[in-house]
Amino acid sequence: MEFNHVKPVCPNSISRRSFLKTAIGTAGIAACAPMVFPCSAAAKKRPLKIGYLPITDATPLLVAYTLGYFSHEGLHVEPPVMVRSWKVLSESFLTGKFDLAHMLFPIPVWMRFKQNVPVKVLAWNHTNGSAVTVKTDAGINRFADLAGKQVAVPSWYSMHNLVMQLGLQVQGLEAVIRPPGSKLAPHEVNLFILPPPDMPQALLGNKIDAFIVADPFNALAQEKFSAKIMRYSGDIWKNHPCCVVVANDHLIQESPIVIQKAVNAIVRAQAWCLQNPEETAHLLSRDGEGFLPVKESILHRVFGAIPEKELIHPQWNVERIGFQPFPFPSATRFILEQMKKTKVEGNTDFLTTLDVNRAVAQLVDDRFVRKALDDMGGVKAFSHRDTEDLFSREETVEIN
Repeated sequence: MEFNHVKPVCPNSISRRSFLKTAIGTAGIAACAPMVFPCSAAAKKRPLKIGYLPITDATPLLVAYTLGYFSHEGLHVEPPVMVRSWKVLSESFLTGKFDLAHMLFPIPVWMRFKQNVPVKVLAWNHTNGSAVTVKTDAGINRFADLAGKQVAVPSWYSMHNLVMQLGLQVQGLEAVIRPPGSKLAPHEVNLFILPPPDMPQALLGNKIDAFIVADPFNALAQEKFSAKIMRYSGDIWKNHPCCVVVANDHLIQESPIVIQKAVNAIVRAQAWCLQNPEETAHLLSRDGEGFLPVKESILHRVFGAIPEKELIHPQWNVERIGFQPFPFPSATRFILEQMKKTKVEGNTDFLTTLDVNRAVAQLVDDRFVRKALDDMGGVKAFSHRDTEDLFSREETVEIN
């Protein structure tokens, strides 16, 4: 499977021309740009196709496309295609409609080990980026207050479901899976699936008591409905992965140069987002390129600093959404271990016999992101940690 070589993406409007001129001229970008190699003759058949949900988890893919980073690598990439639910995105990837996508980390686990799909995680797409949101007057301030409540999650195989159930378990509550509105015992919390775009309205209409999802839907509920953030996900699990970049292993084996170029562009986009949070908010918003169906002011909440008074662990210095592409094995192992304890709808026997260390090696291919990071000066470009081994870490999880 191969891809066409094309000229760099050209802006298609005065506002976009002005924006890209400012963006590409930002100090430090040229210095961190990876070296470009010409595509081989094998890379000239069809464009690369990308799918995404309208959430900030997709940011690096969308930024890499808009700023022409894919084109700079010699790749022809079609305009990213937006879908509304994880179910649709997963099915589209499984049927080959998309070559690259961002996915909640547990989804490729399910694909690889339950559905036997040769999917590979290439990199983290972002860190943190989600929250538990409730009505301001609901009296819900911590996980214990969710007893007897109806809570929406975006997918059974999601970091959101995992983090929510971790929080409930610590408080001695039992997650159950029943139809929305079902009667519950005092110690039960009912979990069910809602597409992310439907969650704020469901909260406003009292169909749910809380939801946990990626932004911008938490920020949208804050701004439009005066909702409250009960907990930020990064304030529960410090700088955790959420969405990852995935590709089919067949594509990786057939076109490793294409994959390397794509990962180069994505890593470069993450570095740009860290340096340019306000411009990132503008680019994604309906006031900019229109990738997300929200106005710029809502996204400024997401890419801005979290007020210290809203954090349980202000000393962690976490961002509401962060960017760091290296897939730390410790986090993958933690996810696999927690998935074995997390309730989902359907048969999960495949998880009980999963050898965690072997599964990490089968699921993640970090060759391409390592090279991309080397070209940009290493992981330290995304980390201020003072440690000799920047490719390992310990996972920090604290739930109050």
